[in-house]
Amino acid sequence: MAPPATRRLDRHARRPRPKADNPQPFLGALPAFRIVSSSPTYADLGLRPELLKATAEQGYAVPTPIQALAIPVVLQGRDLRAMAHTGSGKTAAFVLPLLQRWHEAPRHRSRRALHTLVLVPTRELAVQVADTVAQLAATLPERPKVVRAIGGVSINPQLMALRGGADLVIGTPGRVLDLARHNALRLSDCAVLVLDEADRLLDLGFAEELQAILDELPAQRQNLLFSATFAPRTVQLADVLLRDSVAVTAPAPVAELPQIAQRAIAVDESRRTALLRHLIATEGWPQVLVFVATKHACETVADKLRKGGLAAEPLHGMLGQGKRTQVLADFKAGRLQVLVATDLAARGIDIAQLPAVVNHDLARSPTDHVHRIGRTGRAGASGVAVSFVPAAAEAHFRLIEKRQGLRVPREQVAGFEPQQAAPADAPAAGGGIKGKRPNKKDKLRAAAGKASSGSPAVDAAATAAPSAPSASEGTQP
Repeated sequence: MAPPATRRLDRHARRPRPKADNPQPFLGALPAFRIVSSSPTYADLGLRPELLKATAEQGYAVPTPIQALAIPVVLQGRDLRAMAHTGSGKTAAFVLPLLQRWHEAPRHRSRRALHTLVLVPTRELAVQVADTVAQLAATLPERPKVVRAIGGVSINPQLMALRGGADLVIGTPGRVLDLARHNALRLSDCAVLVLDEADRLLDLGFAEELQAILDELPAQRQNLLFSATFAPRTVQLADVLLRDSVAVTAPAPVAELPQIAQRAIAVDESRRTALLRHLIATEGWPQVLVFVATKHACETVADKLRKGGLAAEPLHGMLGQGKRTQVLADFKAGRLQVLVATDLAARGIDIAQLPAVVNHDLARSPTDHVHRIGRTGRAGASGVAVSFVPAAAEAHFRLIEKRQGLRVPREQVAGFEPQQAAPADAPAAGGGIKGKRPNKKDKLRAAAGKASSGSPAVDAAATAAPSAPSASEGTQP
């Protein structure tokens, strides 16, 4: 097996790409902007009356910019790479046209063939996408059979659900592979592949699972890639998947620009949790989402907060799916004041009116930092994102600032002044946070670097594209 850095993304990638009469080229690292001259309606985009009724029932007044750009392309059957800020309606931008294409597609008489496979990086996002499908399909005369393929729960109910086939499967790569290997999921029938949070799925952490899925998919299929951010080298990998493709980026309307105030507090590593308790007490945050780097830190910090009298719970990948669902529901309902999470909660999780995010541990990449802080400042509300910056992490935070094109003044809080000073000219390395034990992604990156210094493999920490903080969610998924 070739090392991750040199592996192909698709066994069909070298086959000739079909030519369009007026092909719209994939523009690599610089996404194409298609300007909409007026404010279109959903009817203008070509949606069926049943889906127009669904949009009205869900309170979608007019298409968001990404929906206006993406829906016609998806209806045409073209490959698409779409980038838009968090909460811009990306999910509905592919669900609406795919429901229409499924409704209009011919059916197998003897069996139900898989029409669409939606891959997402987390179980929670799979649940949210499936909920959106159910809401928007409710008005169709015939509803698609949708199966959620997620880990953390027994595979047996999913095996049973796939008896007789499914029209749409929404899941995480690992569980999708498990179902395919059990011969419960026939990937060779798939007409459309969607990568939601595509930049995360194209990262090395998912490389082997994604490749195994691609090997089973048919050559003739539509590929749709959606995300709020794309690293330049991730774009190169995306280009391998896309044929006769369109690239669109939807800028946030001025009225929807995020109101996120970023703060950076210099503090010694050993005092971070104590400082967190102090800020919760003095800032008056009714709720706060705290990001940490590891599952162990997640449990430890949550335990210390509980001992301090706070309603706090951890959220990480080692928890069972039932526990994860319950913790997230409790936080959304306001029964928890503090949610301590790994980056599991940084993508696609909609927590309305969250006033504050705290980076107890810095994100591993500038891209992940953008997704983290985008959990606040949503739905038109303002929010604050606080990053703790110990001396050893100063260089890494400078990299985050550089990629975001901003400078966040360092603060000191009385009683928590750092005893260890940061180096004045510390290099901004992109290999993760200094002093952290390498995780699976770090090891894959190291192997990729040894295999080929000029390889197109993704290094999210070193190549994340500059991006503004995520904008408000609005009311659409």
